Amino acid sequence: MMRTLDSRSLRNAVLSSKANAFYAQSGGVTSVINASACGVIETAREHRDVIAKVYAGRNGIIGALQEELIDTSKESKAAIRGLLQTPSGAFGSCRHKLKSLEKNRAEYERLIDVFRAHNIRYFFYNGGGDSADTCLKVSQLGESLGYPLQAIHVPKTIDNDLPHTDNSPGFGSVAKYVAISTREAALDVASMCASSTKVFILEVMGRHAGWIAAASGLAAEQEGDAPHVILFPEVAFDKKKFLARVEKSVKRFGYCVVVASEGAQTADGRFLSDMGTRDAFGHAQLGGLAPALAAMVKKELGYKYHWAVADYLQRAARHIASQTDLDQAYAVGEAAVKMAVAGKTAVMPAIVRGKGKRYSWRIGEAPLDEVANVEKKMPRNFISRDGFAITPAARDYLQPLIQGEAYPSYRQGLPRYVRMKNELVPRKLRKRFKVA
Repeated sequence: MMRTLDSRSLRNAVLSSKANAFYAQSGGVTSVINASACGVIETAREHRDVIAKVYAGRNGIIGALQEELIDTSKESKAAIRGLLQTPSGAFGSCRHKLKSLEKNRAEYERLIDVFRAHNIRYFFYNGGGDSADTCLKVSQLGESLGYPLQAIHVPKTIDNDLPHTDNSPGFGSVAKYVAISTREAALDVASMCASSTKVFILEVMGRHAGWIAAASGLAAEQEGDAPHVILFPEVAFDKKKFLARVEKSVKRFGYCVVVASEGAQTADGRFLSDMGTRDAFGHAQLGGLAPALAAMVKKELGYKYHWAVADYLQRAARHIASQTDLDQAYAVGEAAVKMAVAGKTAVMPAIVRGKGKRYSWRIGEAPLDEVANVEKKMPRNFISRDGFAITPAARDYLQPLIQGEAYPSYRQGLPRYVRMKNELVPRKLRKRFKVA
């Protein structure tokens, strides 16, 4: 159900006079997150009767805490439009997670102080599940302090693990990149396997959900096509079964291509690639799965191998982005502004898949208290019975999300990506705030 401010007077205070908006990017960036920024800024400029300016946080929410606000009105229409074809985070992102209100109320109150000082009454937070939680808490605090604020979460995550939305902007382009890379690398290995590499392992992102690894399955069109083995976080890793599957593929096809999610784990929940450290969100730092699997294959089977880690390449690959993904990323940014000026708060624009064989989608809405800190994993019916491949149901879900080639314009053989001026607004608060 859509949430609005309980107090009619607070809501009317927002809508009765012009105020500024704050937009911030959070967490790992994507090849299309800037399209959402474009959607927010362009749509806000169409509502100048209620939104004066859009300020962007320098390096995400840290920009608000440190009062480093970028004035996007200094950017030309062409520059803002150029965000549509530019990967990464144009204003900077961060992995700073605001703790609970009880544990660190000071940070939330600091946000409200900055918003109050700069007449910011629209808050757009572009990120994943942790960002949805922050957006919800800021909305709640604003209400409790009597400060009128429309807080809207703009969905983004390559992991595709946000609930209450058919898919997450950013995922479709990663899925396209991984599927294409799997097919191209497989052709390379197949051409050399008679006298060289027998096993190729590609490690992709995906901490608890195997959506990205699953996308590699789109590369296979007929029996024998790669990938021959997909490792999902949702399926407990069994060393004996894994090695048997690799050996079977090599004997039958001459080679084996493995696509492994970084979140692959054993039956007791231990990540195969756990480095023993934690990131700013408290998540285990993962890495090194591909070489570990390769060493396992070499030791137990003796096959010559190669491995690769898609890493940042998969989420930065704007040159082969999905048009569907780009369109959806812009649409959620646009919808966020429309929801805010309509007086809604503590909600997220969600992608709703249409019914029927022909793919269609529209923008719906989801309450943040049902989105925050909830992970959507791969349904079991999307994974084959043996746990190493995707099913037709998964293919039907994934295929539309990679459709269309949103090529950027090129100059001298390279994509033309824009850079923002990122001019900061003068500070108004004397007190500086140190981010822990």
